[in-house]
Amino acid sequence: ALASPRAPNAPRIARLRLTTMMGQNLAPVNIFESEAQESKGEQARMSSIVGALAISDLVKTSLGPKGMDKILQSVGRGNMVSVTNDGATILKSVLIDNPAAKVLIDISKVQDDEVGDGTTSVCVMAGELLRQAAELIEKKMHPQTVIAGYRLARDAALEALNAAALDHSADADKFRADLINIAKTTLSSKVLSADKELFSEIAVSAVLKLRGSTNLDQIQIIKRIGGSLSDSYLDADGFLLDKRIGVGCPKRMENCKVLIANTPMDTDKVKIYGSKVKVDSVSKVAEIEAAEKQKMLDKVERIIAHGCNVFVNRQLIYNLPEQRMADAGIMSIEHADFDGIERLGLVLTGDITSTFDTPEQTKLGHCALIEEVMIGEDKLVRFSGCPNSQASSIVIRGANTHVVDEAQRSLHDALCVLSQTVRNTSVLPGGGAPEMLMAQAVEEASKKVASKHVVAMEAYAKALRMMPMHIADNAGYDSTELCSGLRAKHFEGQHSWGLEMEKGGLADMRELGICEALKVKQQVLLSSSEAAEMILRVDDIVQCAPRKRDGE
Repeated sequence: ALASPRAPNAPRIARLRLTTMMGQNLAPVNIFESEAQESKGEQARMSSIVGALAISDLVKTSLGPKGMDKILQSVGRGNMVSVTNDGATILKSVLIDNPAAKVLIDISKVQDDEVGDGTTSVCVMAGELLRQAAELIEKKMHPQTVIAGYRLARDAALEALNAAALDHSADADKFRADLINIAKTTLSSKVLSADKELFSEIAVSAVLKLRGSTNLDQIQIIKRIGGSLSDSYLDADGFLLDKRIGVGCPKRMENCKVLIANTPMDTDKVKIYGSKVKVDSVSKVAEIEAAEKQKMLDKVERIIAHGCNVFVNRQLIYNLPEQRMADAGIMSIEHADFDGIERLGLVLTGDITSTFDTPEQTKLGHCALIEEVMIGEDKLVRFSGCPNSQASSIVIRGANTHVVDEAQRSLHDALCVLSQTVRNTSVLPGGGAPEMLMAQAVEEASKKVASKHVVAMEAYAKALRMMPMHIADNAGYDSTELCSGLRAKHFEGQHSWGLEMEKGGLADMRELGICEALKVKQQVLLSSSEAAEMILRVDDIVQCAPRKRDGE
């Protein structure tokens, strides 16, 4: 009876006793190992945004036709140096510890693999979206609200981009002119800008030979130091192999039947692992050597039985089989590395063979003529009249290794963009016009949204307008004045106007022939938006403890 008044207070008393018993044990529990680290909330988000902005600022100065180059020097054996302004190449070479920065590097690689161009733009665009988002988050707007606004803005921008695209695929001459203009625009920001007319013709001719295929393996690019970039050319009818014809073999062959092989043609020794042969005299050793020699000669006879007059092997061909083939009038080419014989099999429509017991099942490659040609100081093997007419070879000449390597990267970007444009034939005006058009479309769409997502949509438009500003800044012009004038032009409805960076003014991009592929712009917009959304969602970063070796 006495205890009943105190009954309602019993749970509170129990909690007080529990607190007294536990004392200091109510401190936060660390569930990670001793060297593991965790960042939470605002600290994690800002760490991610700052890392991504650092990557964006790294490549920002290489954006546009007047962008600057970067020197990449590896530390270690050789101290290799490369000079480039290709965003994907720069970011691939940089070792990064920040996880958000790695997201930007990954989207740059994907951009390079998917469409070839826009690798710098996608990083800079993602960085600007994050910069605008960081300001909104500092004003206490929730990241999910920012992301929702960005998605509305992205949809409006994409719709405007698709509506502005032109398609001339029905008219072959206009479409070829579009492809030439796209190649010139792509190459104008590269080392090839001085010779962009020559290289755009080379790239377009090579891609149109593919007849809609995106398999660039059929285009062989050969680099040779010497001469100048203007000495480069497209060998449209032939396929060049960077190898030499065997000693004593015919140096020219017509109506060629080519056996492409990947087989050991060195002295055929006993190749049983762990085997030992004991002999009691030198004559027995000679017998073993004679048996090995005979085994190799038998193999050569089986190759000759295929009826080929040209033998191309991925591996080495030793003197004995080479001499036997020369005696039989067969041209032999050795050490055509795997990349080389795969391309050769594709070009000559032949099989790569490893065993020679079934000649009737082996498909030989065919071509009209094989001969040695001189390029600069070097001899190469030229295959003419190949049945696969989609194949071609491009020879790049240049003053030194750095110029030739950067020229190859630039030309590869142009080939990738063109091969994608042949499939997705729509084009857009360049020079920052698409970004201004999308920004205006996003602002128009934001007027119909009755929620705080409007603020995020306006920030998205502001980020889009930063792209032409960076292009103008990199050329040394007054970006604020130029972009204000460009914005006014677009509000007047002149959506094909953009930045003209030769004279530092505004011009109609269609009249100047400055075009970009729709596929590139779509990929830049989608990839940068997705990367920014992914980084904004982060509120916790957990770094695992380093793995310890045994005995530590």
